[in-house]
Amino acid sequence: MKERIAKTNVARLLDKAKIAYELIPYEVDENDLSAVHVAASLGENIEQVFKTLVLHGDKSGYFVCVIPGEHEVDLKMAAKVSGNKKCDLIPMKELLPLTGYIRGGCSPIGMKKHFPTYIHETCTAFPYIYISAGIRGLQIKIAADDLIKETKAEICSLFTE
Repeated sequence: MKERIAKTNVARLLDKAKIAYELIPYEVDENDLSAVHVAASLGENIEQVFKTLVLHGDKSGYFVCVIPGEHEVDLKMAAKVSGNKKCDLIPMKELLPLTGYIRGGCSPIGMKKHFPTYIHETCTAFPYIYISAGIRGLQIKIAADDLIKETKAEICSLFTE
């Protein structure tokens, strides 16, 4: 018997939008919340496991960057694509009140408020990518185009290879 996975808010929003996805559970390691750990747990290519970062720009305010798990967002590039002179990752303590999500369980879908979203251009190179389902221990497997549509995201370069 397959263990039933409780639907997260992210899953409900995707159902409502009639977007196909798969919920994929993984073992959480409280000491390693990295996307690298998630990819290893799933046995997936790290380039297909994306992490969601929330940033604050000096002009636009908050925005979201979704990038492959082992990379770091280039703050200069992120500022440029989002129309800012400079930007920074938000302090961890602001994540939950701002988005409704905790570290290691932040999804670009279903935040308390919609923020401009930018997804690294490599996402379209794969038939599907993984993003957080909004809680630790659960990923969503989704086609990049569907994610782009649902988050009204812009595809751009957020770091240099």
